[in-house]
Amino acid sequence: MAGRARSAQQSLFQSLPDTRLVKQTLLCAPHTSSLPAPTTPAITVVEQTQRTAIASQLWMALHIPAVALQAVAIATDDSPLVVVAIEQRVQRVLHANSKARQAGIAPGMGLNAALALQADLRVCERDPARERALLERLAACMLQFSPRVSLEPPDAVLLEVKGSLRLFGGAAVLCRQIALACEDAGIAVTQALTPQALAALICARAGVGAHITDPGQLRGQLAKLPLGALRWPDDELARLANMGVHRLGELLRLPRAGFAQRFGPARLRMLDELAGKVAAPRRTFITAERFHGRVELDHELTSSAQIRLALQPLLWQLEDFLRQRQSALNQLQLRLSHRARPATSLRLTLTTTEFAAAQLDFLFGEHLARLQLPAAVTGLQLRTGPLLPMTTSSASLWRRGEHGGSADRELPAFIERLRARLGVEAVHGLCLVPEHRPEAAWRVAEPVLSPLASASVPTSYPSETSMYRRPLWLLGEPQRLDTREGRPCYGETLQLSSGPERIESGWWDGRDIARDYYLACNAAGMSLWVYRERSPPHAWYLHGVFA
Repeated sequence: MAGRARSAQQSLFQSLPDTRLVKQTLLCAPHTSSLPAPTTPAITVVEQTQRTAIASQLWMALHIPAVALQAVAIATDDSPLVVVAIEQRVQRVLHANSKARQAGIAPGMGLNAALALQADLRVCERDPARERALLERLAACMLQFSPRVSLEPPDAVLLEVKGSLRLFGGAAVLCRQIALACEDAGIAVTQALTPQALAALICARAGVGAHITDPGQLRGQLAKLPLGALRWPDDELARLANMGVHRLGELLRLPRAGFAQRFGPARLRMLDELAGKVAAPRRTFITAERFHGRVELDHELTSSAQIRLALQPLLWQLEDFLRQRQSALNQLQLRLSHRARPATSLRLTLTTTEFAAAQLDFLFGEHLARLQLPAAVTGLQLRTGPLLPMTTSSASLWRRGEHGGSADRELPAFIERLRARLGVEAVHGLCLVPEHRPEAAWRVAEPVLSPLASASVPTSYPSETSMYRRPLWLLGEPQRLDTREGRPCYGETLQLSSGPERIESGWWDGRDIARDYYLACNAAGMSLWVYRERSPPHAWYLHGVFA
């Protein structure tokens, strides 16, 4: 009888899920005789706070069906395709596209049997790296709708959208906008919207298009789902099936203490999260700081038009990447892979920042038209340099040249088009150098459309408004002049109108000069810039021509 009494007491104690927590709370509380004994455990306050926080949230789950197939499939290819994985040393079909399913190929089928049904079947091995990249691309696309985006590997993304409802005009409009964004990105997804993150994830993976904003309706919707939506191990699902539990509603009604003893506290906490009693923290997705896109081709490309067509999807992804960060770039590198040759690198350097895919596509097309390929192309990689702030401006109300109307982006586009067609080395700009020697006072630089703050000129250097002028046209090498009675001749005797301007410099680098410069004119009115060497034999030289 005593043993039965002790057993009944133990059963009663186990049936109370919060008794241990109450006991710990009473033991840890300070002993004060003037305070009344607490009638409600402290854990209830914590649970109430968590439930209030959960009720103020709204989660959207996006599930990618057949993520392994979407990660390797090529949108422009309509041939039968399967993704295989090795199971017990046998290659089996993991996913099959619509063409392959029409031929009778189904998931779980051996590869040899699939090839017997479709001889021209394209076979791809599962690539976890591509699946992760596809998931990250979807998460990056969702940042335009919510800053709280989380990855749920291997095939789903979660985003909290409660704060976005007013911005997008309600839950229905937001769901349509997200569906359109996924369609534009070329990713097929199933949606689910619930007040609880795990519930939305399970509904989306089960293919149930749940659209629940009221927490009171959530439990009734979850009760209809099969246990397979939880993605628990097969042995646990089999044990629940032997107990007569086949749906989530039946699972949520099981006694908590007995369930925790048989399946562990982790499974019990998952059920509490599913029921909205507790909230699980989720890691926020952080996007990469630089873009790196890759295309692995299933056939070789031999012409610039084919390469440009294969590159266009990467450029559109790049534009989305830049728009999400409000950034632009002025350097871009394209690497073309070959089967038995080193990769060909094509670097695009812009005069101004750019983010539009159409302009980048045009420039790459011009460069590819001039490129001599050493071999057929088997893959493409696109990498960006450091990201720069996006600068935008409104178009002028006036046409160029009228009432202060400017050329806007016409001049940068013109320079970039010239460099793409003629070569980077054929189009360049000039930069002033703080140097007194005329032939060393400038250098070749990248074309810059705004004044260079670094190209400062010392105050001692003659300016256009000073008494000493400088010609726009300098000869590459000074031309020696004949003399007549000690005066320089350029076809005829020149008249010196101003000067001398003495320049002595360059002793530190071995190219020192000592000259007296003059402004000279001939009978036809041509203005020339000449100088006389100060050292013997005091020869005269022509160094520049004025307009």
